[in-house]
Amino acid sequence: MTIFERLIAREIPADIVYEDDAVFSFRDNNPQAPVHVLIVPKRVIPRVGEAVAGDGELLGKLLLAAGEVARKLGVCSTDEGFRLVINHGKNGGESVPHLHVHLLAGRPLAWPPG
Repeated sequence: MTIFERLIAREIPADIVYEDDAVFSFRDNNPQAPVHVLIVPKRVIPRVGEAVAGDGELLGKLLLAAGEVARKLGVCSTDEGFRLVINHGKNGGESVPHLHVHLLAGRPLAWPPG
């Protein structure tokens, strides 16, 4: 079981921001911005590059949940704004082999990222 599966199963406490039948979202324990939330599908897809056509609906739910979380946290306006990040593989910064979306906000975010 990945740490995300253990969080979803409530084996480990989490600061939950949003949850529905397909998606679980919580604040990151090592935030890289004032707002740093992870949005995780409850069904495991190891990484985005391993998603298949049958995962399309779940992938869409991840993005819709990201918008809902951003609105809930008050960072959805064009003045405030936020960034979504999906890491894939070691060089992409992936640390947990369970697809997840990082929602970062609360400060200006430079481009390109580091």
